[in-house]
Amino acid sequence: MPTLLPEELVKWQFVESQVKQVMGAYAFREIRTPIVERTELFQRTIGESTDVVSKEMYSFTDRKDQSLTLRPEATAGVVRAGIEHGLFYNQTQKLWSMGPMYRYERPQKGRYRQFHQINMEAFGYQGPDIDLEIILMTARIWKALGINSIQLEINSLGTPASRQVYRDALVGYFSDQKDSLDEDSVTRLKTNPMRILDSKNPDMKGLILNAPKITDFLDDESKQHFSILLKALESHGIDYKLNSNLVRGLDYYTKTVFEWTSDQLGSQATVCGGGRYDGLVEQLGGKDVCGIGCAIGMERLTELVEVSVEKAENSQPKIYIVAVGEGAEIHASIMAETIRDENQNYAVEVNMDGGNFKQQFRRADKSGAELAIIVGEQEIEQGTISLKPLKSDDEQTTVKQEELIGQLDEFFG
Repeated sequence: MPTLLPEELVKWQFVESQVKQVMGAYAFREIRTPIVERTELFQRTIGESTDVVSKEMYSFTDRKDQSLTLRPEATAGVVRAGIEHGLFYNQTQKLWSMGPMYRYERPQKGRYRQFHQINMEAFGYQGPDIDLEIILMTARIWKALGINSIQLEINSLGTPASRQVYRDALVGYFSDQKDSLDEDSVTRLKTNPMRILDSKNPDMKGLILNAPKITDFLDDESKQHFSILLKALESHGIDYKLNSNLVRGLDYYTKTVFEWTSDQLGSQATVCGGGRYDGLVEQLGGKDVCGIGCAIGMERLTELVEVSVEKAENSQPKIYIVAVGEGAEIHASIMAETIRDENQNYAVEVNMDGGNFKQQFRRADKSGAELAIIVGEQEIEQGTISLKPLKSDDEQTTVKQEELIGQLDEFFG
C-alpha cells in the first residue's frame, strides 16, 4: 500500500483534473460511497467463486459481529447506494466516483493492495448507444492526456441465458482436456469455467485458443446489440480488437465487455476495463434497471502520462518570499495572499520560522522557486519590493509594491 509523495501527486492531480473535465462534458455527476461495506454485498454481486471474493478481499468482523469488507471495487457500492436513495426510480443516472480500493494481491509494479480507481456508471439505458458513449468518453480521456499507445479490446458475453449454454460447452471442452489444465483451471472448471479463458499461464495458450468461442453462442438480442455498437465505433473512427476470450473477472457482467490495454506497462497491461451489468440492480433488490460502467486504474494511467514541466510547475513554488526584520513576516503573508488573489497560477511559499538572509535564500533555492521576493524593514518603509531571479544570473531589481503583479506577469511571461 504505497504512499504518494508530493512529487508524484503533481502528475496524479493533473490526470484527475483532466478526467473530471471530460466526465463533466458528458454530464456525469460525482457520487461518494463508503470505503467499507457489508461483506455480503460483494459476495452477492462479484460472485463467491471469483478470485476477488474467495482470495483477495480484506474482511473483518466488527463489534456487533457483522462481517465488513474494504471495498475491492466500486460498482457494488454505487448500486447499493442508488437503491437505498431511490436514484433509479423512473430516471436515468450517469455517475462517477474516485478513490482507493483494496485487494490482497501479490504486489508488483502497477498492482498494489491499495489501488485507486476512477469509476463511471450509467443506469437506465437499454440500447448500445450508452455503451458507445462510455467508450467514446474514455477515448477522449486518453486524447486529453496525450496518450496514443492504447488499444481497445471488446467482446460480448450475451445474456445470462445464452452465457449458461456457453458455460456448459466450456465445461464439456475443458473436462475432456482435464489432464492439460493447471491447478487454478481445475478449480475454475468447477466454479467459474469462463475464467479459464483469462489464464495467464503460457502453457494453457494453445488449449484456450481452441476452446469454443462465446460469439458462436450469442442470442439474437446480444448479436444485434453488439453489431450496432461495433458499427458505431467504426463510424467514430475508434479502432478496436475483437477478443473472444475477454470475460472480465466479475460475475455480474452481461453483453458488452471491454478493456483498454497498453504495451507500455509490461504484464499489467489493462488501464481501463468494464462492461454492462443489466441484472445487477435487480439482483440487489432494486427494480430491473440496465447498467454499464468502467473503471480506470490510476496507478497504471499515471504511468502512461508524461506531464510536461509547464503543466507541473503550477504545483511547484514559483515564488519564495524572503522576510527578514520586524513586521516582515506579517507583511510577507499579506503580500502572498494578494498575489494568490490576483493569479492562482502563481504558487507562493512564504519563509517561516525566521532565519537570516543566507538561511532563507538557501530554503528558497531548495524549494525549486524561480523567483525570490525580498521583504525587509527598508522595503516596508519605502513601499518597495526586491525581486531576485533564482534560476538565472539576472540582477536583483527593486520595484514599487503596486507594480508587483505586473512585474510577476512580465517575469513569468
